Amino acid sequence: MKKIELEIVALSHSVTKSHNYAVVLGEVGGDRRLPIVIGGFEAQAIAVAMENMAPNRPLTHDLFKNTLSTFNIDLKEVVINNLMDGIFYAQLICDKDGEELTVDSRTSDAIALAVRFDSSIYTYEFIMEQAGVIFEGEEAEGKPKQRTKSAKPKSYADYSTEELEELLQKVLEEENYEKAAKIRDELQSREGEE
Repeated sequence: MKKIELEIVALSHSVTKSHNYAVVLGEVGGDRRLPIVIGGFEAQAIAVAMENMAPNRPLTHDLFKNTLSTFNIDLKEVVINNLMDGIFYAQLICDKDGEELTVDSRTSDAIALAVRFDSSIYTYEFIMEQAGVIFEGEEAEGKPKQRTKSAKPKSYADYSTEELEELLQKVLEEENYEKAAKIRDELQSREGEE
């Protein structure tokens, strides 16, 4: 099966789950994106590695990397190899003295390790067909998608919760984090009222 290479294009709060985050993987040389909901700890682990931050003591993923390195095991690549009932599955493809080793992993942990090892991340076409998206405004098959314009309410308070969640997803896709923070604040204020 042909593998599709992915790269991390965004790490943000999840629109669908309040205390979770989403890591968005982009198809290298393509327009599709693969959003994956992950936990806060895993998001922090990925962000720390992406920003080359050095904590005083090793985090769990740093410990795992150090352990593999101590035993001369190199993480060659991560493969997101399955999607069942909305849950992504991944494998670590490692090399020890020329022998290929495969280890099952949660996708979020696999991505956190890939960042630390500077390893490639891959998936398969059937996963991109099931869960991949093309964000509005990005080119698909050589044709830009058309955006529809509509009259917008004057403030975020005038939006319904569902409209806010959709708008939040849109501004995150556009990487407009200032607007995203304002929308998130409005959604969080509504959660406090419930």
